[in-house]
Amino acid sequence: MNKHIMIVTGEASGDLHGSRLVKAMSAIQPNLSFSGMGGSEMSQAGVEILFDAAKIAVVGFIEVLSHLKDIITAQKILRRQLERNRPSLLILIDFPDFNLLLARKAKKLGIPIFYYISPQVWAWRSGRVKTIGNLVDRIGVILPFEEQYYRDRGVEAQYVGHPLLDSVHVHQTRDEYCRHLGISQENKLVGVMPGSRIKEIKRLLPVFLEAAVGLQQQSKDDLCFIIPCAPTLTEQDLYESGLDAFKGKLNIRVVHENRYEMMAACDVVIAASGTVTLELLLVETPMVVAYKVSPRTYQLGKLLVKVDFFSLVNLIGGEQIVPELLQEEANPVRISEALYQLLYDDTTRTHIENGFARVKSMLGGPGASHRAAELALTLIS
Repeated sequence: MNKHIMIVTGEASGDLHGSRLVKAMSAIQPNLSFSGMGGSEMSQAGVEILFDAAKIAVVGFIEVLSHLKDIITAQKILRRQLERNRPSLLILIDFPDFNLLLARKAKKLGIPIFYYISPQVWAWRSGRVKTIGNLVDRIGVILPFEEQYYRDRGVEAQYVGHPLLDSVHVHQTRDEYCRHLGISQENKLVGVMPGSRIKEIKRLLPVFLEAAVGLQQQSKDDLCFIIPCAPTLTEQDLYESGLDAFKGKLNIRVVHENRYEMMAACDVVIAASGTVTLELLLVETPMVVAYKVSPRTYQLGKLLVKVDFFSLVNLIGGEQIVPELLQEEANPVRISEALYQLLYDDTTRTHIENGFARVKSMLGGPGASHRAAELALTLIS
């Protein structure tokens, strides 16, 4: 008998991990169909997209308000689907404020719920642990310390491993990548990764490119700056968000493919905080992590967020392995100084290499998507 599953995420990274989970579940149990909220990755994996997640992919309390109409519309569409075509299982991926509202509806309808990639309850609003425990039937966590965090608070969770270990693969050497793009192998390559959401790009890209100008002025080498265009964006989005003003000032390449080859080829990267920091860790590329939100969001966050670090590499490692620059510190001068040190200071690079090796050992091996799929399928077997 064919069984239908609803899967919901609101993030670009969640879209990728969701697609891999869907493929893993279908490989184990072929008679499954899927619908829900996501993006192009989940669509290509065979999920019927009921609402495009890109319309509500925002960060910050204040930023959410400007997307409230789309958020309400998405909830209505998904709730209607839950009522009219009751799925055998609801899978939620991160995106907690939206997903926990949907979970309440599914719970009332008696639909089993699997939460994959738990919200960062260890960072802020830890009271959600109890809410998740009351609503959700299985929890698959992807950071090594999260399983014990939940269990210490009376909620069962299972560490399935990090799905990036299944997806981050490099198939070209640095020399091959440079030849492919027509870049001199004598150049130092600097990645510029300001995020995947348009508001992030508008806020961070001009700052990152100003830092790039400062770095080029300090550097004794010719630098080539590579900007990967996220699937959620167009190249025109980048130019309208500030790239146009720097075309004559820097040697810039915008790329649309070979994401991991690009990361591995770079000598250093300036990156927005997020999943990208773990991707860079896995290809062993030193990074400076920087982030900015609106001033009001930042002030609220300072009251609520209780962690020592904001990048995943440092959080898992429990120490500052890579430089972090937040809000006012995320300015062109500080960023260019940090990038210069990563490029030319051997002691700094050795510290990062040792930290990367330790964090990678903590993440374990591949197979997260398959383990998560098996955990989810116990709820409909």
